Amino acid sequence: MPLLVPSAPAPALRSVLAALGSPTAVREARPAALRTAQGPLSPEFPLPVHVLDGIIPSGRPPRARLTGWRFLIRSGDRTVAAADSMLTPDGWAFSHFCEGPYITSSERALRQAEAMSTRYQPRLLSVPELYMLTLWLHDGPEAHTDAADTMPLPTDLLVPLAPAPPGIASHRPHRVADLLPLLTHRLAPPAAAPLLSQSA
Repeated sequence: MPLLVPSAPAPALRSVLAALGSPTAVREARPAALRTAQGPLSPEFPLPVHVLDGIIPSGRPPRARLTGWRFLIRSGDRTVAAADSMLTPDGWAFSHFCEGPYITSSERALRQAEAMSTRYQPRLLSVPELYMLTLWLHDGPEAHTDAADTMPLPTDLLVPLAPAPPGIASHRPHRVADLLPLLTHRLAPPAAAPLLSQSA
């Protein structure tokens, strides 16, 4: 079933187009895949990027905050890289280009999602403490991707991208209600061993 692909903010898209159109506008060197690509490059399939904060038990509920938008960069019929824009105090600005396994894994996860019977809205959800990136499939067309803070619904799906943390299978969809407790357990500090009483 086709995904409900969200529309990126126009300034975020413009920042990526400017970076693609003018190599001198970007401080860092372009990835090799962009330097060797033949033909025009186009940013497609925008995905809002959220970072999950507060999943370590602290008495406060976790939250997912919007930090940027990622565009898959196509050259002909191939995805060769991705470009990220970030939210700054002055609005949306280009952040960086990226390549590597997450790009291929993102495409694979999106194809998985399109084959599902439910129509989802795709997002990316990052868990920095675990060096983990997931495709977040929101169950519902009513979502507002421009909201600064939001949380996955218990019925939403998270698809860990490869490479996933040890013990978590990549490309296996998990309900949020099932995966979040596992991540919380992973990040919980180990319980302190009880002190043995010493006899006088």
